[in-house]
Amino acid sequence: MTKTKNSTPDFLFETSWEVCNKVGGIYTVLSTRANTLLQQLPATTLAFIGPELGQRDDVFMEDILLLTEWKQAAEKENLRVRIGRWNVPGQPIAVLVDFQPYFEQKNEIYAQAWELFHVDSMRAYGDYDEASMFSYAAGRFAEAVVKHCLKASDKVVYQAHEWMSGLGMLFLGRNCPQVATIFTTHATSIGRSIAGNNKLLYEYFEGYNGDQMAAELSMEAKHSIEKQSAHQADCFTTVSKFTDRECAQLLDKPADVVLPNGFEAEFVPKGAAFTRKRKAARRLVIRAAEALTGEQISDDVLIVSTSGRNDFRCKGFDVYMESLAQLNAQLKAASEEAVPATQVLALIEVPCWMEAPRADLQERMKQNEKASCAFDGPLPYPMITHQLHNMGEDRILNLIQQIGLSNQPGNPVKILQIPCYLEGADGIFNMPYYDFLTANDLCVYPSYYEPWGYTPLESCAFKTPCVTTDLSGFGQWVNEVLGHEGTIEDGVQVIHRTDTNYFEAAAEVCATIRRLLQTPAKERAAMGKGAEALAKKALWKNFIKYYYEAYAFALNRKK
Repeated sequence: MTKTKNSTPDFLFETSWEVCNKVGGIYTVLSTRANTLLQQLPATTLAFIGPELGQRDDVFMEDILLLTEWKQAAEKENLRVRIGRWNVPGQPIAVLVDFQPYFEQKNEIYAQAWELFHVDSMRAYGDYDEASMFSYAAGRFAEAVVKHCLKASDKVVYQAHEWMSGLGMLFLGRNCPQVATIFTTHATSIGRSIAGNNKLLYEYFEGYNGDQMAAELSMEAKHSIEKQSAHQADCFTTVSKFTDRECAQLLDKPADVVLPNGFEAEFVPKGAAFTRKRKAARRLVIRAAEALTGEQISDDVLIVSTSGRNDFRCKGFDVYMESLAQLNAQLKAASEEAVPATQVLALIEVPCWMEAPRADLQERMKQNEKASCAFDGPLPYPMITHQLHNMGEDRILNLIQQIGLSNQPGNPVKILQIPCYLEGADGIFNMPYYDFLTANDLCVYPSYYEPWGYTPLESCAFKTPCVTTDLSGFGQWVNEVLGHEGTIEDGVQVIHRTDTNYFEAAAEVCATIRRLLQTPAKERAAMGKGAEALAKKALWKNFIKYYYEAYAFALNRKK
């Protein structure tokens, strides 16, 4: 689509719970796209609105001299905000809103939401209140700026991401009807809940009714705000054809525009810097594994990983671990040695209910910092790097032990559960995720429910071949781009997943890892180049046009 004057907003507000607050993939959507938008929009016309959570200075850099008139407008409406820069490429303007005062008005706000928009908050629980008060505050801030700082002729677009931002968008649309609103769902709350509750999402897909399932799964409040936001926004968008079908079925509203998720090349180190980071990351991972297991591990061990939000079934962590159990058994059977050496080091980088870094692991890693040394046997729980509040109940840790991947000396597959956000200060690795990503030889994401799939795209951008599934938006996109089902030789293997082929999918992942163990370095490098080539097709410079299509759609509704 060619941009026109009518497709370009004069002011663009984007609001999300994940602005300056890394939780999941939406953080990546926003933080990697900002720089591409700033190449086409004046810097002071784009603002990201997020929650005030006491963010660290290395994430949000407050600037008390920036947009002082906006801050004054907020103060007139009794809003407390901090305005500054989000420390990502492009350093876009970020506004953090204090939403705590609105809890006192919660019941009145919910009553108005029902009367005006038919949003049912009666059975709300969990994070609904916190998200809704943030959303309301974000919308109030945009309203204050529009009323006190902008001209009536200004073309203003307000894009709200996920149900967590919908309420404020609805109030803004009513109070400032000149503002063009866009609502983006990255995954429907009902689709994710069906999948997460071990129901057969795909076999009975066309028989599901969103309202009925919301009542059955006690999801009425989240589903209500999501559905009403989708129907009442000037433009409704989602992230893939996969999710568009889901929206039509469960929200009774197909997307007006599909916004595929891209990536920004600036996040990927180049040349010697990449090589240096990779060596450092691999050595750090191997040191941790040696300290936990009490064994020496070769520098050229095959490092395999999975990562993402803690969504056990949807992300396919169960399939990943089953594939490792199969691999461990096969490699043990194939070994002629009494105690086979470690051939695969498998990582699970999934935030859990972490308590603290393990002091015993920290001490051993200090001993092993400069040179390999012999340890007196493994540590207790030699498969996890941090202490959890719920060591006995964690699903990942429990499954690791149930399937015999407890890092015994005879296991050729060793596993490391890394249950923390890799932001550079976790106490064990102290390395940000993108630096950590360079250590991998293969990434595995055997998702059962994945509206897009940022983790495989990120892996591709970092020249690491990966496995994903045809139940992910990214996997479906890869197959479309290639014109055939992706193979590991293409850089991305797209395996077939259904409601019921759990063990078959695990066996295919296992076979792929064995294939890489036998693949010469030159061929592995070619796979990495194939992955990188696919990632380049998904750069934001290629996908940003869809956002301008959404802006035009929303703005034209205001004519």
